[in-house]
Amino acid sequence: MIANNLKHALFCAVITLVISYPILGFNLVARGVDITLTGADATTLVMVALAALIVFGFQLFRDRIVGTITDITRPGFGTHKEPMEENRRARIESWVLTGILVLALFWPFFVSRGSVDLATLVLIYIMLALGLNVVVGLAGLLDLGYVAFYAVGAYTFALLSEYLGVSFWMALPIGALLAALFGLLLGFPVLRLRGDYLAIVTLGFGEIIRILLNNMTNLTGGPNGIGGIPEPTLFGMEFGRRVKEEGNTSFHETFGIAYSSEHKVIFLYLIALVLAVITALVIRRLMRMPVGRAWEALREDEIAAKSLGLSRTAVKLSAFTIGAFFAGFAGTVFASKQGFISPESFVFLESAIILAIVVLGGMGSQMGVILAAIAVTILPELAREFSEYRMLIFGAAMVLMMVWRPQGLMPMRRIHIELKKQE
Repeated sequence: MIANNLKHALFCAVITLVISYPILGFNLVARGVDITLTGADATTLVMVALAALIVFGFQLFRDRIVGTITDITRPGFGTHKEPMEENRRARIESWVLTGILVLALFWPFFVSRGSVDLATLVLIYIMLALGLNVVVGLAGLLDLGYVAFYAVGAYTFALLSEYLGVSFWMALPIGALLAALFGLLLGFPVLRLRGDYLAIVTLGFGEIIRILLNNMTNLTGGPNGIGGIPEPTLFGMEFGRRVKEEGNTSFHETFGIAYSSEHKVIFLYLIALVLAVITALVIRRLMRMPVGRAWEALREDEIAAKSLGLSRTAVKLSAFTIGAFFAGFAGTVFASKQGFISPESFVFLESAIILAIVVLGGMGSQMGVILAAIAVTILPELAREFSEYRMLIFGAAMVLMMVWRPQGLMPMRRIHIELKKQE
């Protein structure tokens, strides 16, 4: 077997050198008005040679490596225990989630401001991924323009606050409902579409929204965006150093404490945490209701679902509407957190990242989606020295996951009923 792979391994190693050396083995150095081509340093050349060596070794022992990884990632590897009872597993999962929630409530008071700010972004992505999980993971409808609903929620709050002076708490349900309305409107043209055709239409919808936001300069500010988006208040208390609106009071003066910019960051984090928990609980409840079963039936076999009497129109529209509703939630929180938004915040790459979170976590699995959102958001921040290769590493991780664990980090559990054999 190794002898058969030797030629292929040598070929792959040579191709690796041919591709990587011209790209990484030379540097362009500016000297005045001239640009000189120089050789790369020794470290880069060693890394190129090491990459070729790794490719050669992998291709040479490919069958053995793939077989070992397949055995390790196979469910039930290394254990012959009976599966845990459903009720017991649910109780353990509830206790674990409750513990994590309690820890998340007190965690921001003991860490730095940057950590809390990053955690708020993680929670926003969790809300987005849970909403898209309804459309893609449960209903099986490939949506590549999901960022459009995110943009609708953010711009709704920004425009209402700028032109009408609407507060965050008033704009939160309005932004979510308006995004849900856009989801409903998108659902009608795509009722008869599936697969690649559905993906193309939703991709076009997302780009249409972004281009409209860019071109409607009189309303949205165009590429300049909208700034000065207000922060949420707590019963009329503002978290800034000075009060901006008449009739409000400052948080630090009300409680007689010193002003700290961390108060606003922690408050936004707690709002995002509460909204993420509400999103997870509502979607979890919907999954157990008939509408959730209808989504899964539509995903598994649309023709069979229709033959059972399910309304394909109602099921698809409900998935698009509910998924867009929670994207509007996340968009409103994002606009308040940033204080400034522009169309560049809602490009196609955002839709791709959210879709990647759903796929990596496991289609239809809430816990898997939450873990994937945490990993995709935090890991790039922990490896800032590799920021230039972020998308390369991200793409490689996606390829590896699809090859060796296509069901995701934590696949969706399905209830199995075992019928006893009658004697």
